[in-house]
Amino acid sequence: MTKEDAIEELMYQSAQHENITSERWQNGFLGQLRPFNRILHEENYHLIMQALKVLAPELEKDFVDKKIISSVWGICHYARMWALYPEGMLQSNNLITNEQISKIDDWLVDISYTASCLLEGAIEEAFWNYKEPDN
Repeated sequence: MTKEDAIEELMYQSAQHENITSERWQNGFLGQLRPFNRILHEENYHLIMQALKVLAPELEKDFVDKKIISSVWGICHYARMWALYPEGMLQSNNLITNEQISKIDDWLVDISYTASCLLEGAIEEAFWNYKEPDN
């Protein structure tokens, strides 16, 4: 994955890519939550983490591409608002299970922690909890 591919991936996962008719957009991390069809795609979490690995050198810079920050922030913020908060659209409409809430929470903790560590220059620490999928 190149730097450009990683930025594009984050934009699809955060529903910020301009190609809103793409399956990548519709089934991305945020796209899967709205409208929610009661299925979580774990591969989205792994694609985000892989993109962050590729973008680690970019996140260490003094000036970080706005697309990267906006995508990560959007993923974390909107997923929390929609899925984790009891008043959010998924819980208030009884569309999400407790197991799914816990899974999304775990993913968001990893994503936000990783991004924070990378911004601070702590690359070794950033991925300490991430387990790559078995192929």
